[in-house]
Amino acid sequence: MSTVVLAYSGGLDTSVAIRWIKEHYDLDVITLTIDVGNERDLPAIAARAEQIGAVKAMVVDARADFVRYFVGPALQAGAIYEGRYPLATALARPLIARLLVEVARAEGAVAVAHGCTGKGNDQVRFDVSINTLAPDLKIIAPVREWSMTRDNEIAYAAE
Repeated sequence: MSTVVLAYSGGLDTSVAIRWIKEHYDLDVITLTIDVGNERDLPAIAARAEQIGAVKAMVVDARADFVRYFVGPALQAGAIYEGRYPLATALARPLIARLLVEVARAEGAVAVAHGCTGKGNDQVRFDVSINTLAPDLKIIAPVREWSMTRDNEIAYAAE
């Protein structure tokens, strides 16, 4: 069976996406959780992905690359939103996209997926980065495709 690599946070949207992608695209799901310095229980997140149905759950420690190639230069450039918010989330997206593509190539995946909604700039950051690095990979964005409310997602996850 063909595979997709899903950027997996461990939250509701990407957790529901594991089963949804399998059902709607008939793809095996490999999850990829990227550590850019968030204080989260990464082994527990990977275990949850496998429990839900991922065929493999990977965790990559990208903290050093994130600081060296993204945070450091951004701070030097004064990249602060509204004069006080660091752009950590926005800065992490191109790195996550690059790692998604690298893992997809290594695993022979036909697609990558993310949990961005159809609102906001995150979807653009992911899609543009992925299309630049790997225009041949299909991008699946389940949250943009499904019409589930949060309550619908919770009910779907409970099935």
